Amino acid sequence: MRVAVLSDVHANIVALDAVLATVGTIDAIWHLGDVVGYGPEPDAVVERLIERGALGVAGNHDLAAVGGREIDWFNPDARSAMEWTRRRIDDTTRAWLGGLPRTRTEAGVSLVHGSQRDPVWEYVTSRAIAQANIAILETSIGLHGHTHVPMAWVEADGRIEAIAPDAGSTVRFGGNRALLNPGSVGQPRDGDPRASWLELDTSLGAATWHRVAYDVEAVRSAMLDVGLPAPLCDRLRLGL
Repeated sequence: MRVAVLSDVHANIVALDAVLATVGTIDAIWHLGDVVGYGPEPDAVVERLIERGALGVAGNHDLAAVGGREIDWFNPDARSAMEWTRRRIDDTTRAWLGGLPRTRTEAGVSLVHGSQRDPVWEYVTSRAIAQANIAILETSIGLHGHTHVPMAWVEADGRIEAIAPDAGSTVRFGGNRALLNPGSVGQPRDGDPRASWLELDTSLGAATWHRVAYDVEAVRSAMLDVGLPAPLCDRLRLGL
């Protein structure tokens, strides 16, 4: 089974469409939450994911968009963008976001936004955190997003190997348990402004990370035009 794994699209339809144009023939699209927030096109992104039959989970921004208390933990710029998002989204988007589960299992793979321990909020950013989450993983492979940074944590001989993949890198996990982060489609934070996504081949036991250039300036202009905070617009140029 060949799957396109996406995360943290953040209402960036230009980046999403650029990614979808490159995925080729796939069996499924899975998303790991934070479909909305920050960006200027929440309804368009949800519409596209519905069109493509994408399955996935809720992130903290998705929960906040439909009225959740998650917004109370946002920094001022994120909160301002979320307040705009709440006003902007239509009923179809609101219903779709509201129906997303916090955890999901597809084809023997676990999907969460944050981590196995805390599907919404925890960031997997160290070997210790990865090891604690792999210890409670109910499947061989766990997918997560939230950090906006592509990463693999692979268990081998009781140790955790941390792998920061470059574009085109393939990690073969075989029978080992692993946590895989596709990075962010709509707001990368690893110093590379290109959209990031993960190609998962469950038959081969392999994951390949891809980067896709998109029109950052068009998205930045669209964000400024609707009054979203300038720092959120500018960071797209840097991928930070």
